[in-house]
Amino acid sequence: MSKDTSQKPQILTFGCRLNRYESEVMGQYADGLGDVVVVNTCAVTAEAERQARQAIRRLNRKDDQKRIVVTGCAAQLNPEKWSSLPGVVQVLGNEDKLQAENWTNEAIASGNQVSDIMSVKKTAAQVVTEFTGRTRAFVQVQQGCDHRCTFCVIPFGRGPSRSVTIEGVINQARTLVEQDYKEVVLTGVDIASWGSDFEGDLALGDLCKAVLKAVPDLERLRLSSIDPIGFDNTLWELLKTEPRLMPHLHLSVQAGSDMILKRMKRRHLTEDVDQLVQRLRSIRSDIGLSVDIIAGFPTEDDTYFQETYEFLKQQAFPYLHVFPYSERKGTPAAQMPAVSVAVRKERAAKLRELGQESARLFHESLIGKDVNILMETPDRGHSEQFAFAVLQGEAAKPGEMICARVVSGDVDGIIVERI
Repeated sequence: MSKDTSQKPQILTFGCRLNRYESEVMGQYADGLGDVVVVNTCAVTAEAERQARQAIRRLNRKDDQKRIVVTGCAAQLNPEKWSSLPGVVQVLGNEDKLQAENWTNEAIASGNQVSDIMSVKKTAAQVVTEFTGRTRAFVQVQQGCDHRCTFCVIPFGRGPSRSVTIEGVINQARTLVEQDYKEVVLTGVDIASWGSDFEGDLALGDLCKAVLKAVPDLERLRLSSIDPIGFDNTLWELLKTEPRLMPHLHLSVQAGSDMILKRMKRRHLTEDVDQLVQRLRSIRSDIGLSVDIIAGFPTEDDTYFQETYEFLKQQAFPYLHVFPYSERKGTPAAQMPAVSVAVRKERAAKLRELGQESARLFHESLIGKDVNILMETPDRGHSEQFAFAVLQGEAAKPGEMICARVVSGDVDGIIVERI
Protein backbone atom coordinates (compact mmCIF):
# COMPACT_ATOMS: atom_id res chain seq x y z
CA MET A 1 0.00 0.00 0.00
CA SER A 2 1.41 3.41 -0.93
CA LYS A 3 1.88 5.98 1.79
CA ASP A 4 -0.47 8.93 2.09
CA THR A 5 1.79 11.91 1.47
CA SER A 6 -1.00 14.47 1.79
CA GLN A 7 -0.57 14.56 5.56
CA LYS A 8 3.21 14.85 5.50
CA PRO A 9 4.68 18.32 6.03
CA GLN A 10 6.77 19.90 3.30
CA ILE A 11 10.33 20.48 4.49
CA LEU A 12 12.82 22.83 2.85
CA THR A 13 16.39 22.24 3.98
CA PHE A 14 19.31 24.63 3.64
CA GLY A 15 22.92 23.95 4.57
CA CYS A 16 24.81 20.96 5.87
CA ARG A 17 24.30 17.20 6.03
CA LEU A 18 23.36 17.51 9.69
CA ASN A 19 20.48 19.77 8.70
CA ARG A 20 19.36 17.18 6.16
CA TYR A 21 19.44 14.52 8.83
CA GLU A 22 17.48 16.67 11.25
CA SER A 23 14.89 17.40 8.56
CA GLU A 24 14.24 13.67 8.34
CA VAL A 25 13.79 13.56 12.12
CA MET A 26 11.33 16.44 11.99
CA GLY A 27 9.50 14.80 9.10
CA GLN A 28 8.87 11.73 11.23
CA TYR A 29 7.70 13.74 14.23
CA ALA A 30 5.49 16.06 12.16
CA ASP A 31 3.77 13.31 10.15
CA GLY A 32 0.08 14.26 9.98
CA LEU A 33 0.66 18.02 9.82
CA GLY A 34 0.01 18.32 6.10
CA ASP A 35 -0.68 22.05 6.16
CA VAL A 36 2.73 22.81 7.71
CA VAL A 37 5.87 23.82 5.82
CA VAL A 38 9.14 23.54 7.74
CA VAL A 39 12.03 25.75 6.66
CA ASN A 40 15.29 24.44 8.14
CA THR A 41 17.72 27.35 7.84
CA CYS A 42 21.50 27.70 7.68
CA ALA A 43 23.62 30.54 9.08
CA VAL A 44 27.00 29.77 7.50
CA THR A 45 26.67 32.53 4.89
CA ALA A 46 24.49 35.54 4.21
CA GLU A 47 23.51 33.89 0.91
CA ALA A 48 22.11 30.85 2.71
CA GLU A 49 19.95 33.12 4.86
CA ARG A 50 18.82 35.14 1.82
CA GLN A 51 17.73 31.98 0.01
CA ALA A 52 15.71 30.85 3.02
CA ARG A 53 13.96 34.23 3.31
CA GLN A 54 13.12 34.16 -0.40
CA ALA A 55 11.73 30.67 -0.07
CA ILE A 56 9.47 31.72 2.81
CA ARG A 57 8.09 34.65 0.85
CA ARG A 58 7.45 32.43 -2.20
CA LEU A 59 5.68 29.86 -0.05
CA ASN A 60 3.42 32.47 1.46
CA ARG A 61 2.58 34.02 -1.93
CA LYS A 62 1.76 30.59 -3.36
CA ASP A 63 -0.48 29.52 -0.48
CA ASP A 64 -1.09 31.84 2.46
CA GLN A 65 -3.07 29.10 4.24
CA LYS A 66 0.08 27.10 4.87
CA ARG A 67 1.58 27.35 8.36
CA ILE A 68 5.31 28.02 8.10
CA VAL A 69 7.59 26.85 10.91
CA VAL A 70 11.16 28.16 10.74
CA THR A 71 14.04 26.40 12.48
CA GLY A 72 17.77 25.79 12.06
CA CYS A 73 20.85 27.83 12.92
CA ALA A 74 19.73 31.17 11.46
CA ALA A 75 16.44 30.90 13.34
CA GLN A 76 18.23 29.99 16.56
CA LEU A 77 20.48 33.04 16.31
CA ASN A 78 17.77 35.59 15.48
CA PRO A 79 14.25 34.23 16.08
CA GLU A 80 12.54 37.63 16.01
CA LYS A 81 13.75 38.36 12.48
CA TRP A 82 12.32 35.12 11.15
CA SER A 83 9.03 35.25 13.04
CA SER A 84 8.27 38.61 11.40
CA LEU A 85 8.21 37.11 7.90
CA PRO A 86 4.81 36.56 6.23
CA GLY A 87 3.19 33.23 6.95
CA VAL A 88 5.53 32.25 9.78
CA VAL A 89 3.53 30.94 12.73
CA GLN A 90 6.41 29.65 14.83
CA VAL A 91 10.20 29.66 15.21
CA LEU A 92 11.73 26.53 16.74
CA GLY A 93 15.24 26.44 18.16
CA ASN A 94 17.80 23.82 17.20
CA GLU A 95 17.28 21.82 20.38
CA ASP A 96 13.50 22.28 20.37
CA LYS A 97 13.03 21.02 16.81
CA LEU A 98 14.23 17.54 17.83
CA GLN A 99 11.61 17.11 20.56
CA ALA A 100 8.62 15.08 19.40
CA GLU A 101 6.24 16.94 21.72
CA ASN A 102 6.85 20.17 19.81
CA TRP A 103 5.32 18.72 16.64
CA THR A 104 1.63 18.92 17.50
CA ASN A 105 -0.98 21.47 16.45
CA GLU A 106 -1.16 22.69 20.04
CA ALA A 107 2.60 23.17 20.32
CA ILE A 108 2.81 25.02 17.02
CA ALA A 109 -0.03 27.32 18.08
CA SER A 110 1.74 28.13 21.34
CA GLY A 111 4.30 30.43 19.65
CA ASN A 112 8.05 30.47 19.40
CA GLN A 113 10.07 27.82 21.25
CA VAL A 114 13.77 28.73 21.28
CA SER A 115 15.74 27.30 24.17
CA ASP A 116 19.15 28.55 25.32
CA ILE A 117 21.34 26.36 23.13
CA MET A 118 24.50 27.22 25.06
CA SER A 119 23.09 25.55 28.18
CA VAL A 120 22.49 22.18 26.51
CA LYS A 121 24.96 19.56 27.75
CA LYS A 122 23.78 16.30 26.16
CA THR A 123 22.39 15.14 22.84
CA ALA A 124 20.12 12.15 22.40
CA ALA A 125 20.23 9.59 19.61
CA GLN A 126 17.48 10.04 17.05
CA VAL A 127 16.36 6.96 15.14
CA VAL A 128 15.52 7.71 11.51
CA THR A 129 14.21 4.79 9.47
CA GLU A 130 13.90 6.42 6.05
CA PHE A 131 15.77 9.11 4.11
CA THR A 132 13.40 10.37 1.46
CA GLY A 133 14.74 9.94 -2.05
CA ARG A 134 18.19 8.82 -0.87
CA THR A 135 20.06 5.54 -1.05
CA ARG A 136 22.60 6.47 1.62
CA ALA A 137 21.65 7.24 5.18
CA PHE A 138 22.97 9.69 7.77
CA VAL A 139 23.57 9.10 11.45
CA GLN A 140 24.11 11.98 13.83
CA VAL A 141 27.00 11.22 16.18
CA GLN A 142 27.71 14.65 17.62
CA GLN A 143 26.29 18.15 18.03
CA GLY A 144 27.76 21.59 18.65
CA CYS A 145 31.29 22.98 18.62
CA ASP A 146 33.70 24.19 21.31
CA HIS A 147 36.04 26.01 18.91
CA ARG A 148 35.89 29.67 18.01
CA CYS A 149 37.04 30.22 14.44
CA THR A 150 36.91 33.94 13.82
CA PHE A 151 34.55 33.70 10.82
CA CYS A 152 31.97 31.30 12.26
CA VAL A 153 28.69 31.75 14.15
CA ILE A 154 27.73 28.07 14.18
CA PRO A 155 28.87 27.39 17.79
CA PHE A 156 26.30 29.95 18.91
CA GLY A 157 23.59 28.32 16.81
CA ARG A 158 24.47 24.76 17.81
CA GLY A 159 25.81 25.09 21.35
CA PRO A 160 28.70 23.23 23.00
CA SER A 161 30.07 19.96 21.64
CA ARG A 162 28.18 16.91 22.88
CA SER A 163 28.37 13.32 21.68
CA VAL A 164 25.83 10.60 21.02
CA THR A 165 26.71 7.40 22.90
CA ILE A 166 28.29 4.46 21.07
CA GLU A 167 25.16 2.42 21.80
CA GLY A 168 22.96 5.14 20.35
CA VAL A 169 24.97 5.32 17.14
CA ILE A 170 25.05 1.54 16.78
CA ASN A 171 21.29 1.34 17.21
CA GLN A 172 20.78 3.95 14.50
CA ALA A 173 23.16 2.18 12.10
CA ARG A 174 21.64 -1.23 12.77
CA THR A 175 18.12 0.08 12.18
CA LEU A 176 19.15 1.61 8.86
CA VAL A 177 20.86 -1.58 7.67
CA GLU A 178 17.68 -3.48 8.53
CA GLN A 179 15.90 -1.03 6.21
CA ASP A 180 18.34 -2.15 3.46
CA TYR A 181 20.58 0.92 3.47
CA LYS A 182 24.05 -0.14 2.38
CA GLU A 183 25.91 3.07 3.25
CA VAL A 184 25.82 5.11 6.44
CA VAL A 185 27.42 8.54 6.80
CA LEU A 186 28.45 9.68 10.29
CA THR A 187 27.63 13.35 10.62
CA GLY A 188 27.77 16.20 13.13
CA VAL A 189 29.03 19.74 13.54
CA ASP A 190 32.55 18.70 14.60
CA ILE A 191 32.76 14.91 14.45
CA ALA A 192 36.48 14.99 15.24
CA SER A 193 35.54 16.01 18.79
CA TRP A 194 33.30 12.97 19.29
CA GLY A 195 33.89 11.42 22.71
CA SER A 196 35.66 14.41 24.25
CA ASP A 197 32.72 14.95 26.62
CA PHE A 198 32.70 11.32 27.80
CA GLU A 199 34.72 9.77 30.58
CA GLY A 200 37.69 7.75 29.40
CA ASP A 201 39.96 8.16 26.41
CA LEU A 202 37.44 7.83 23.57
CA ALA A 203 37.87 9.23 20.06
CA LEU A 204 36.18 9.05 16.67
CA GLY A 205 38.15 5.97 15.62
CA ASP A 206 36.77 4.06 18.61
CA LEU A 207 33.24 4.89 17.48
CA CYS A 208 33.90 3.79 13.90
CA LYS A 209 35.48 0.55 15.07
CA ALA A 210 32.55 -0.21 17.37
CA VAL A 211 29.97 0.43 14.63
CA LEU A 212 31.77 -1.73 12.07
CA LYS A 213 32.08 -4.57 14.58
CA ALA A 214 28.53 -4.39 15.89
CA VAL A 215 26.89 -4.03 12.46
CA PRO A 216 28.69 -6.57 10.24
CA ASP A 217 26.10 -6.27 7.47
CA LEU A 218 26.87 -2.58 6.98
CA GLU A 219 28.67 -2.46 3.62
CA ARG A 220 29.91 1.13 3.72
CA LEU A 221 30.76 3.56 6.50
CA ARG A 222 31.58 7.10 5.44
CA LEU A 223 32.63 10.16 7.43
CA SER A 224 31.29 13.65 6.84
CA SER A 225 33.38 16.83 7.24
CA ILE A 226 36.29 16.40 9.64
CA ASP A 227 38.92 18.73 11.06
CA PRO A 228 42.42 18.02 9.67
CA ILE A 229 43.80 17.50 13.17
CA GLY A 230 41.01 15.14 14.20
CA PHE A 231 42.68 11.83 13.33
CA ASP A 232 43.35 9.46 16.23
CA ASN A 233 45.44 6.27 16.11
CA THR A 234 42.45 3.95 15.88
CA LEU A 235 41.04 5.92 12.95
CA TRP A 236 44.38 5.68 11.16
CA GLU A 237 44.42 1.93 11.71
CA LEU A 238 40.91 1.57 10.30
CA LEU A 239 41.80 3.62 7.25
CA LYS A 240 44.66 1.22 6.67
CA THR A 241 42.90 -2.07 7.32
CA GLU A 242 39.11 -1.73 7.06
CA PRO A 243 37.74 -1.78 3.48
CA ARG A 244 34.26 -0.88 4.70
CA LEU A 245 35.50 2.54 5.83
CA MET A 246 35.31 4.50 2.60
CA PRO A 247 38.42 6.03 0.98
CA HIS A 248 36.91 9.49 0.94
CA LEU A 249 37.30 12.35 3.42
CA HIS A 250 35.93 15.86 3.51
CA LEU A 251 38.50 18.08 5.21
CA SER A 252 37.73 21.46 6.75
CA VAL A 253 40.88 23.20 5.47
CA GLN A 254 39.55 26.75 4.76
CA ALA A 255 42.82 28.32 3.52
CA GLY A 256 46.26 27.50 2.14
CA SER A 257 48.08 30.44 3.71
CA ASP A 258 49.48 30.10 7.23
CA MET A 259 48.87 33.75 8.06
CA ILE A 260 45.22 33.52 7.01
CA LEU A 261 44.79 30.27 8.93
CA LYS A 262 46.14 31.98 12.04
CA ARG A 263 43.75 34.91 11.56
CA MET A 264 40.93 32.44 11.14
CA LYS A 265 42.03 30.89 14.44
CA ARG A 266 42.19 27.46 12.87
CA ARG A 267 44.03 24.72 14.75
CA HIS A 268 46.18 23.61 11.82
CA LEU A 269 48.72 25.09 9.43
CA THR A 270 49.49 24.12 5.83
CA GLU A 271 52.28 21.77 6.94
CA ASP A 272 49.77 19.82 9.04
CA VAL A 273 47.47 19.39 6.05
CA ASP A 274 50.37 18.45 3.78
CA GLN A 275 51.55 15.74 6.17
CA LEU A 276 48.00 14.47 6.61
CA VAL A 277 47.40 14.23 2.86
CA GLN A 278 50.71 12.48 2.23
CA ARG A 279 49.92 9.91 4.89
CA LEU A 280 46.39 9.37 3.60
CA ARG A 281 47.59 8.85 0.04
CA SER A 282 50.33 6.48 1.19
CA ILE A 283 47.65 4.33 2.84
CA ARG A 284 45.02 4.60 0.10
CA SER A 285 46.42 5.88 -3.16
CA ASP A 286 42.97 6.26 -4.72
CA ILE A 287 41.45 8.24 -1.84
CA GLY A 288 39.04 10.99 -2.82
CA LEU A 289 39.63 14.18 -0.85
CA SER A 290 37.12 17.01 -0.56
CA VAL A 291 38.08 20.30 1.09
CA ASP A 292 36.27 23.46 2.15
CA ILE A 293 37.99 26.72 1.20
CA ILE A 294 37.05 30.33 1.94
CA ALA A 295 38.08 32.85 -0.74
CA GLY A 296 38.67 36.50 0.13
CA PHE A 297 38.92 36.22 3.90
CA PRO A 298 39.59 39.64 5.53
CA THR A 299 43.23 40.80 5.10
CA GLU A 300 43.80 38.26 2.29
CA ASP A 301 45.98 40.26 -0.10
CA ASP A 302 47.28 39.02 -3.44
CA THR A 303 50.25 37.31 -1.80
CA TYR A 304 48.16 35.36 0.69
CA PHE A 305 45.70 34.38 -2.02
CA GLN A 306 48.52 33.14 -4.22
CA GLU A 307 49.79 31.04 -1.32
CA THR A 308 46.39 29.38 -1.08
CA TYR A 309 46.24 28.90 -4.85
CA GLU A 310 49.68 27.28 -5.02
CA PHE A 311 48.98 25.10 -2.00
CA LEU A 312 45.76 23.77 -3.50
CA LYS A 313 47.45 23.24 -6.85
CA GLN A 314 50.21 21.26 -5.16
CA GLN A 315 47.77 19.10 -3.18
CA ALA A 316 45.50 18.48 -6.21
CA PHE A 317 42.37 17.95 -4.13
CA PRO A 318 39.80 16.53 -6.54
CA TYR A 319 36.80 18.07 -4.84
CA LEU A 320 37.09 21.74 -3.88
CA HIS A 321 34.12 23.36 -2.13
CA VAL A 322 34.87 27.06 -2.47
CA PHE A 323 32.90 29.80 -0.72
CA PRO A 324 33.45 33.56 -1.05
CA TYR A 325 33.90 34.93 2.47
CA SER A 326 30.62 36.06 4.05
CA GLU A 327 30.56 38.45 7.03
CA ARG A 328 28.73 37.09 10.03
CA LYS A 329 27.60 39.72 12.50
CA GLY A 330 29.31 39.47 15.88
CA THR A 331 32.32 37.47 14.69
CA PRO A 332 35.90 38.79 15.05
CA ALA A 333 36.50 38.44 11.31
CA ALA A 334 33.67 40.85 10.57
CA GLN A 335 35.76 43.56 12.28
CA MET A 336 38.88 42.88 10.21
CA PRO A 337 39.82 44.85 7.05
CA ALA A 338 37.56 43.44 4.34
CA VAL A 339 38.35 42.27 0.83
CA SER A 340 35.92 43.68 -1.73
CA VAL A 341 33.01 41.45 -2.70
CA ALA A 342 34.08 41.58 -6.34
CA VAL A 343 37.57 40.31 -5.49
CA ARG A 344 36.14 37.56 -3.30
CA LYS A 345 34.02 36.32 -6.20
CA GLU A 346 36.92 36.58 -8.64
CA ARG A 347 39.20 34.58 -6.36
CA ALA A 348 36.51 31.98 -5.70
CA ALA A 349 36.08 31.53 -9.46
CA LYS A 350 39.83 30.99 -9.91
CA LEU A 351 39.90 28.38 -7.16
CA ARG A 352 36.87 26.57 -8.59
CA GLU A 353 38.57 26.47 -11.99
CA LEU A 354 41.63 24.96 -10.33
CA GLY A 355 39.41 22.43 -8.61
CA GLN A 356 37.86 21.38 -11.91
CA GLU A 357 41.28 20.56 -13.32
CA SER A 358 42.14 18.53 -10.20
CA ALA A 359 38.83 16.69 -10.49
CA ARG A 360 39.50 15.83 -14.11
CA LEU A 361 42.95 14.45 -13.33
CA PHE A 362 41.64 12.41 -10.41
CA HIS A 363 38.80 10.89 -12.39
CA GLU A 364 41.16 10.06 -15.25
CA SER A 365 43.46 8.31 -12.75
CA LEU A 366 40.64 5.87 -11.99
CA ILE A 367 40.33 4.69 -15.61
CA GLY A 368 40.81 0.92 -15.82
CA LYS A 369 40.21 0.40 -12.10
CA ASP A 370 37.41 -1.65 -10.60
CA VAL A 371 35.03 0.22 -8.32
CA ASN A 372 31.85 -0.47 -6.39
CA ILE A 373 29.02 1.91 -7.19
CA LEU A 374 26.08 2.56 -4.89
CA MET A 375 23.34 3.34 -7.39
CA GLU A 376 21.06 6.31 -6.72
CA THR A 377 19.10 6.13 -9.98
CA PRO A 378 19.05 3.38 -12.63
CA ASP A 379 22.21 4.79 -14.23
CA ARG A 380 23.86 7.08 -11.68
CA GLY A 381 25.63 6.63 -8.37
CA HIS A 382 28.86 7.20 -6.44
CA SER A 383 32.01 5.15 -6.03
CA GLU A 384 33.88 4.45 -2.80
CA GLN A 385 35.94 7.60 -3.47
CA PHE A 386 32.68 9.54 -3.88
CA ALA A 387 33.31 9.97 -7.58
CA PHE A 388 30.05 10.62 -9.43
CA ALA A 389 29.51 7.67 -11.75
CA VAL A 390 27.37 7.11 -14.86
CA LEU A 391 26.60 3.49 -15.68
CA GLN A 392 26.66 2.37 -19.30
CA GLY A 393 24.63 -0.59 -20.49
CA GLU A 394 22.10 -2.47 -18.40
CA ALA A 395 20.34 -0.29 -15.84
CA ALA A 396 20.50 -0.99 -12.12
CA LYS A 397 18.06 -0.60 -9.26
CA PRO A 398 18.36 2.43 -6.98
CA GLY A 399 20.05 1.26 -3.79
CA GLU A 400 21.85 -1.58 -5.56
CA MET A 401 25.61 -1.98 -5.16
CA ILE A 402 27.29 -2.97 -8.41
CA CYS A 403 30.84 -3.92 -9.35
CA ALA A 404 32.06 -1.89 -12.31
CA ARG A 405 35.13 -0.89 -14.27
CA VAL A 406 35.95 2.74 -15.01
CA VAL A 407 36.12 3.27 -18.77
CA SER A 408 36.53 7.05 -18.88
CA GLY A 409 36.69 10.10 -16.68
CA ASP A 410 36.33 13.85 -16.99
CA VAL A 411 35.76 16.90 -14.83
CA ASP A 412 32.26 15.76 -13.86
CA GLY A 413 33.00 12.19 -12.84
CA ILE A 414 33.52 8.69 -14.24
CA ILE A 415 31.75 6.44 -16.72
CA VAL A 416 31.61 2.77 -15.73
CA GLU A 417 30.56 -0.60 -17.10
CA ARG A 418 29.44 -3.62 -15.11
CA ILE A 419 31.93 -6.44 -14.64
